Amino acid sequence: MAAAERRAFAHKINRTVAAEVRKQVSRERSGSPHSSRRCSSSLGVPLTEIIEPLDFEDVLLSRPPDAEPGPLRDLVEFPADDLELLLQPRECRTTEPGIPEDAKLDAQVRAAVEMYTEDWIIAHRRYQYLSASYSPITAETQKERQKGLTRQVFEQDASGDEKSSPEDSDDPRHSSGSPEDTPRSSGASGIFDLRNLAADSLLPSLLERAAPEDVDRRNEVLRRQHRPRTLLSLYPAPDEDEAVERCSRPEPPREHFGQRILVKCLSLKFEIEIEPIFGILALYDVREKKKISENFYFDLNSDSTKGLLRAHGTHPAISTLARSAIFSVTYPSPDIFLVIKLEKVLQQGDISECCEPYMVMKEADTAKNKEKLEKLRLAAEQFCTRLGRYRMPFAWTAVHLANIVSSAGQPDRDSDSEGERRPAWTDRRRRGPPDRTSSGDDACSFSGFRPATLTVTNFFKQEAERLSDEDLFKFLADMRRPSSLLRRLRPVTAQLKIDISPAPENPHFCLSPELLHVKPYPDPRGRPTKEILEFPAREVYAPHTSYRNLLYVYPHSLNFSSRQGSVRNLTVRVQYMAGEDPSQALPVIFGKSSCSEFTREAFTPVVYHNKSPEFYEEFKLRLPACVTENHHLLFTFYHVSCQPRPGAALETPVGFTWIPLLQHSRLRTGPFCLPVSVDQPPPSYSVLTPDVALPGMRWVDGHKGVFSVELTAVSSVHPQDPHLDKFFTLVHVLEEGAFPFRLKDGVLSEGTVEQELRASLAALRLTSPEPLVAFSHHVLDKLVRLVVRPPIIGGQIVNLGRGAFEAMAHVVSVVHRSLEAAQDARGHCPLLAAYVYYAFRLPGTEPSLPGGVPPVTVQPATLARGPGRPASLYLARSKSISSSNPDLAVALGSVDDEVSRILASKLLHEELALQWVVSGSAVREAVLQHAWFFFQLMVKSMALHLILGQRLDTPRKLRFPGRFLDDIAALVGSVGMEVITRVHKDAELAERLNASLAFFLSDLLSLADRGFVFSLVRAHYKQVASRLQSAPNPAVLLTLRMDFTRILCSHEHYVTLNLPCCPLSPPASPSPSVSSTTSQSSTFSSQAPDSKVTSMFELSGPFRQQHFLAGLLLTELALALEPEAEGASLLHKKAISAVHSLLCGHDADPRYAEATVKARVAELYLPLLSLARDTLPRLHDFAEGPGQRSRLASMLDSDTEGEGDIGGTINPSVAMAIAGGPLAPGSRASISQGPATGSRSGCPLSAESSRTLLVCVLWVLKNAEPALLQHWAADLSPPQLGRLLDLLYLCLAAFEYKGKKAFERINSLTFKKSLDMKARLEEAILGTIGARQEMVRRSRERSPFGNQENVRWRKSITHWRQTSDRVDKTKEEMEHEALVDGNLATEVSLVVLDTLEIIVQTVMLSEARESVLGAVLKVVLYSLGSAQSALFLQHGLATQRALVSKFPELLFEEETELCADLCLRLLRHCGSRISTIRTHASASLYLLMRQNFEIGNNFARVKMQVTMSLSSLVGTTQNFSEEHLRRSLKTILTYAEEEVGLRDSTFAEQVQDLMFNLHMILTDTVKMKEHQEDPEMLIDLMYRIARGYQGSPDLRLTWLQNMAGKHAELGNHAEAAQCMVHAAALVAEYLALLEDSRHLPVGCVSFQNISSNVLEESAISDDILSPDEEGFCSGKHFTELGLVGLLEQAAAYFTMGGLYEAVNEVYKTLIPILEAHRDYKKLAAVHGKLQEAFTKIMLQSSGWERVFGTYFRVGFYGARFGDLDEQEFVYKEPSITKLAEISHRLEEFYTERFGEDVVEIIKDSNPVDKTKLDPQKAYIQITYVEPHFDTYELKDRVTYFDRNYGLRTFLFCTPFTPDGRAHGELHEQHKRKTLLSTDHAFPYIKTRIHVCHREETVLTPVEVAIEDMQKKTRELAFATEQDPPDAKMLQMVLQGSVGPTVNQGPLEVAQVFLAEIPEDPKLFRHHNKLRLCFKDFCKKCEDALRKNKALIGPDQKEYHRELERNYTRLREALQPLLTQRLPQLLAPTTASLRNSLNRASFRKPDL
Repeated sequence: MAAAERRAFAHKINRTVAAEVRKQVSRERSGSPHSSRRCSSSLGVPLTEIIEPLDFEDVLLSRPPDAEPGPLRDLVEFPADDLELLLQPRECRTTEPGIPEDAKLDAQVRAAVEMYTEDWIIAHRRYQYLSASYSPITAETQKERQKGLTRQVFEQDASGDEKSSPEDSDDPRHSSGSPEDTPRSSGASGIFDLRNLAADSLLPSLLERAAPEDVDRRNEVLRRQHRPRTLLSLYPAPDEDEAVERCSRPEPPREHFGQRILVKCLSLKFEIEIEPIFGILALYDVREKKKISENFYFDLNSDSTKGLLRAHGTHPAISTLARSAIFSVTYPSPDIFLVIKLEKVLQQGDISECCEPYMVMKEADTAKNKEKLEKLRLAAEQFCTRLGRYRMPFAWTAVHLANIVSSAGQPDRDSDSEGERRPAWTDRRRRGPPDRTSSGDDACSFSGFRPATLTVTNFFKQEAERLSDEDLFKFLADMRRPSSLLRRLRPVTAQLKIDISPAPENPHFCLSPELLHVKPYPDPRGRPTKEILEFPAREVYAPHTSYRNLLYVYPHSLNFSSRQGSVRNLTVRVQYMAGEDPSQALPVIFGKSSCSEFTREAFTPVVYHNKSPEFYEEFKLRLPACVTENHHLLFTFYHVSCQPRPGAALETPVGFTWIPLLQHSRLRTGPFCLPVSVDQPPPSYSVLTPDVALPGMRWVDGHKGVFSVELTAVSSVHPQDPHLDKFFTLVHVLEEGAFPFRLKDGVLSEGTVEQELRASLAALRLTSPEPLVAFSHHVLDKLVRLVVRPPIIGGQIVNLGRGAFEAMAHVVSVVHRSLEAAQDARGHCPLLAAYVYYAFRLPGTEPSLPGGVPPVTVQPATLARGPGRPASLYLARSKSISSSNPDLAVALGSVDDEVSRILASKLLHEELALQWVVSGSAVREAVLQHAWFFFQLMVKSMALHLILGQRLDTPRKLRFPGRFLDDIAALVGSVGMEVITRVHKDAELAERLNASLAFFLSDLLSLADRGFVFSLVRAHYKQVASRLQSAPNPAVLLTLRMDFTRILCSHEHYVTLNLPCCPLSPPASPSPSVSSTTSQSSTFSSQAPDSKVTSMFELSGPFRQQHFLAGLLLTELALALEPEAEGASLLHKKAISAVHSLLCGHDADPRYAEATVKARVAELYLPLLSLARDTLPRLHDFAEGPGQRSRLASMLDSDTEGEGDIGGTINPSVAMAIAGGPLAPGSRASISQGPATGSRSGCPLSAESSRTLLVCVLWVLKNAEPALLQHWAADLSPPQLGRLLDLLYLCLAAFEYKGKKAFERINSLTFKKSLDMKARLEEAILGTIGARQEMVRRSRERSPFGNQENVRWRKSITHWRQTSDRVDKTKEEMEHEALVDGNLATEVSLVVLDTLEIIVQTVMLSEARESVLGAVLKVVLYSLGSAQSALFLQHGLATQRALVSKFPELLFEEETELCADLCLRLLRHCGSRISTIRTHASASLYLLMRQNFEIGNNFARVKMQVTMSLSSLVGTTQNFSEEHLRRSLKTILTYAEEEVGLRDSTFAEQVQDLMFNLHMILTDTVKMKEHQEDPEMLIDLMYRIARGYQGSPDLRLTWLQNMAGKHAELGNHAEAAQCMVHAAALVAEYLALLEDSRHLPVGCVSFQNISSNVLEESAISDDILSPDEEGFCSGKHFTELGLVGLLEQAAAYFTMGGLYEAVNEVYKTLIPILEAHRDYKKLAAVHGKLQEAFTKIMLQSSGWERVFGTYFRVGFYGARFGDLDEQEFVYKEPSITKLAEISHRLEEFYTERFGEDVVEIIKDSNPVDKTKLDPQKAYIQITYVEPHFDTYELKDRVTYFDRNYGLRTFLFCTPFTPDGRAHGELHEQHKRKTLLSTDHAFPYIKTRIHVCHREETVLTPVEVAIEDMQKKTRELAFATEQDPPDAKMLQMVLQGSVGPTVNQGPLEVAQVFLAEIPEDPKLFRHHNKLRLCFKDFCKKCEDALRKNKALIGPDQKEYHRELERNYTRLREALQPLLTQRLPQLLAPTTASLRNSLNRASFRKPDL
């Protein structure tokens, strides 16, 4: 009945023309999905046009605040505490602040001190941390959120856990090998087995009959339990590369440090210990020739030695006892040395003399030198007492730091756990030895090396003439050379031990360079470590953050050679004088080691008897806070007399000079060469410099400069840059108002100051970068103050706004340029960012105002902003100003002054906006480069203005004046324009500007009128849109716009900004019951759909208007996904990533954790559903196999709109419905997919983008309100619903669980296999060869033998991305990945299931119900068929049961296919290893039977389907467990027995029959399992099972397909093709029974040309089969479509096997069918394939190119083989298999089966004598056989193909001699020829065929000789006639024929057999034949020689002559033998001739 209907359907070829249908559909649907996308359905506003958003503030005002219930209220408006002011105390490194306490500081110092102490002011957005910009979702945060996931149980992971049950292996039956040994009738024992099994647990509710609503409700409650709260935490984190919105809070400004090294001085020991020695450490950089640190002084003397200096010492301060120091190195390089200098107390004698004892005496000789030592000690004691305050240079050495750093790491570098260090080493190794590095800064790192302890043993004595730094650098450079001069010097031996290590993070007991305690400082009594100030080798750009004011004095040299008198032992005393009185020397000189902390004077070391000494001394001074005109440095020069002469003074002053410290109120630093006066300087000298020749003073060397000295200041108060100095001075003068004022040489009056100030502002750009960066905070503060508080000069407001703005732009540029390397990802300079964030404040609005006077708000008259208004007078409308502000400390002459002061003050943000808008091009360029800075400055200024002015409660529309907003609008417009115009010239700048603009607008959303900001956004969008048309590369602009949108959407209140709570929402009816659905009639009814709901799910006008930002984002996505979009793949990724990142943020956001709130948030993304649905054709196809995507849509749609085809999917028969004709499913051509549609399909999405888009869709489905989704579903047309279902189908495929093993399988090959296995399993499960058809077709497109697998796995590997990133994952990581993947797969499937339930409820009562429900069921089936967790399967099976019970007609009346698929899946799950899955699956299967029974009182259909499914499952699934399946069968039996309702019917009995039948099939298959490893045996078994099903064509077909699958897997394409041909013949037989169509094959007979074996399919006669019986031949294949599919598959397999001739035969049957259907597209394809086939035949005509197979006879002997004993088979092996290969394979296989030493291979091919064999062993005899043809056959078998196809007869020859040897002399050599005939012709549906007949012939020696000679002659003939000729081959054959030494060669043969005439007349004939053979042979030799002569070159002439001579000899020898005649031959032959001669094949035709 069903069949007849189907047939009728198949013939309705005259269907409505597709075009008409298309028109009609498009009318119904308002355009195709693509066109409807650009022009949104409801309001018809195109997506490219930006809709005007609602006025945000008005909307909020119009809604009562409590309109929303509870938790939703927070979504309505920003929280009240959104913006707050934080005062963050500035972190101070030291325990005491270290700022000067002096009361009377000058303005400059005061400003600095204030700046370094005030707290940071932060305008803080309290919720900003929730934005994606600040708390991004990264892989780490995801991992954190994935903690506590429960592990999902999956079948494929469980597979290894349970071993198969013991009963399998102990059963003795299993060991036998033959397929025939278990009779099919062994049912009785099966029943017995099944009865005794234990059943699984039953589902209690299954047998109760409940109302469908209750069932649904119960299912839903269960489904909702224990679900993860968030979906996206299970998906990989969003792509980092796309996160343009990522920001981080800048680090607060901190003091700059380089890499820090801790150096500890442990001990210093000389050979003799007689006096104190003092050490100095410092770092020097040889390449830069620079000392790069200050000095560190240490003293390692013992207490007794120190005691010698008691007379001079005060009590030493603890800070001078430090023995360890921390050096900082900003620019580490291999050229840095740690230089150690030693000094001792001054004594008589030059340095060499003083060093002598140290160099000569050894510690070992102490006893020997006792007296000498005593003497030395005594002398030392005297010198210490007398000259203790003076030092002399003693010795020095240097340590090359790079060596330490590198060798410290050497010994165990490999075991180094801190891997940071390694790169440095590898670098260095690569660069060659460090000594030669020229630019190896990066080759050297001083952080993270291993601590090292050094013992320095060699010191060099200091040389009096070479003490300067220049000399030191020469020495150091020399030291690095291998042949250093220093090595030749005699060293001073000593032992200095020092420790060098990287400095710890926060060392304890540390003193700063100012000797302040650095935190942590646990105990003031601990011995301190000193931080040593760095003098960086190159500029360091870092702002000052703390007060530092140090001066270093370096005396270099003194030249007293022309000074008269006793001036030899010279020392210089330095004093810092606050006045000219000696008592005014200030204690500001830092002490060295073991002395007081500060001293009033300090001396240089003395060089003995040297009139012009050089110095290496460094004096460090602390500058007082206030340096005045009188402060100066005084240098006094002394002669020290070393010898105590009576009456002679210890020191004699011999000269004076000085340096005044201020010059034009600037600190004086730099090198000086000073004249020295002989006399004490006169009074008031300090104001002048010594260069001024004062009258009456005597000067050394006539007032020439003789003393060279250098001053360096390290100060955060004195900029030491003329431009900066001038700028600060002027600003302070204005602030103090102290006119007139001296500036350099001029005097400033009020009149000139403005001009000077303007000039100074302009000159700021000339400042050198280092000081500018260092003082950047000061400069920026001053500039801001000039803008905001224009100075009042002479009662006039001077507007410097413009100048200050320009200066600011230049300062920012310089700072940026200097710090280019330190920029963050967004191109921001961290230093400036930190300034804005922390340091910037509005001048005069300190939050804690002194005196606590409340701020007064003055409301001045507003000035209209007319065009003529001078930009300078631009007044704030309202400004809070403190009257008590110290900055207003001006003598206020009158109230007017005060008012004008107030009027003059401006708001920074307003002024900035104005200046920016009106700025000139040069400045504008500078500002644009760093627009972000000005934007951030404005934003902070606005925030501070709002907070400090207490204006946060003001309505947003009134917060800022209109003209400011106009400026902002103008500014945004112009910057936006810049972005657009520059994008092609300077893409990087455009990108930065774009981001800055977006961040600015995002910030404004928190401060200003949001509606206004939206209008700015819209304006920007329109600007971009207008430019897109003309842009050369629109994708770049779109990318920028997408980034812009993404940044805007990253606002922390993004959800609120979208007005989620306003009523665009539909009437919230409670979840509709069935009745309400009826009343409102649905989808499909005539009533108009609810436009409100539709507009929520579309990017409609109302949607985009209200949800403005969400609308922008989704519009961007929609436009990117348009097929015509430019630069698509990049834009896809960007747009999808933006949405994904937002959704992740919502998932992680605690504010949206509640379900109701999240549902509201989800409403902002509803259009995603329609978007994804319409993009379906271009999503990556995870369901593997082209054209899966629109599977279901097309079912429900009369026109597929070219959305891909319906490939071999679950159900190819759908294709019929779509294609409009009964055509095959597997073929592309059948679907309306012409080229026209192809071009429209656009750029496909990558797998990754597709997956991300799908996960976003799932997020919406999971979180949206179900009632809403239901409304929406009700409004969809059937094709749209179909597409939605396709989308769900794709979701299941995309997130399918890959299995734990997949995560462990790293190797790509194993990957490949596993995926392939997965695919095969799927096919097996789907019970169709759909996917395989696809595979074959695909490979056919690629190559004739194409390797399909690689294509398949490469395609899906893309979404195994997690695994492919990094190969070496730990076990835990892989475990974790599998855990997360399993949870994701489960949750995705459950979301899909929830959605399906919603759809089912919606369409319950519509008229298109069947088709939709069919599609729903398909998705459910797919979900049950993919790898799912036990948790999901429980719910999935529950839903499936509910569906089947509600709509039984779906399965039992409509689609057979669905029923078949369902049975297959249920059976598969019944065999699961996991008991819960089994429980649910057996329940489902039982219900299915009951349902079927109740409908029609028999359940033939389900019986049939279940039986077929089981066969199919068993035939193809490898790892399937029959033991578990048996338990499920038992469970079903139990249900049937317990069913009360059907007690009286035959139901229970029928179930029992079915179960036992299944049980039997199982038993059969257990056997197949056993032979899994033996392909021949396995195929034999399958063959036998298929034979057993001869009576049920469906099952036979199933098994033929299983066999084909197995063959294809083994690579036997010819056999697979034969299976398909047999299947087609079977179908043809059936179709012929139904009716006779002219175009259909008549039955098997039609296929005879393809294979003679096909006739066995005709066994199906009418008595077995009545075509109308229900359930018979009801499979999809028993249709014309099915037949076409089978034939196409057969052709595909033939092509893969290279049997192109057979392809033609197959198509001969197929073409008439196609012609009858007028399917020209298909016909074109078929003829194309035929052409390919014929072309290949031509190209491979000789046949050697395709080798079809090699054949072997295999005989089995021995009882061990069971039924195989004494059976002979012919095996077909792959081409070019060697005998050794097959014999090895079989031997190995059977050895494994029977054990060692049992199997023996019989090596010869003689007949086997069974009696001689060992009965315990198994023998196998293998012989190579060749196909054999009789002569008459050869006439037909012309081509190589003919001779290799349809083979039944095979031949092999065995040589033997009468005495049993194989080979002997010619006259005794016999040969046995054996002919074997097989049951079927090769190729057949299996690869071994039984031998059914055997025939033997024995040849006598002379017959053997005849054969040999004929063969030789043939060879010669072949070599001669070969074209093109092959000289080599010809010569080889000739040599073998005429060569003289050939053993048993032609001559010998002739001599043996032709020498005498035989006695036996029976042999006459042979004799004669042999003679004729020889004649022929000679003739051929002659031809060959002739040919050879023509071919050879001159070099082979001699060789040819030799051949000719040999031939002549041979011919002469043969001549007499060939001439004798046999008279008797003329007599007629007698009948008694030997039988052998009757065989035509052995007779020459001419005889």
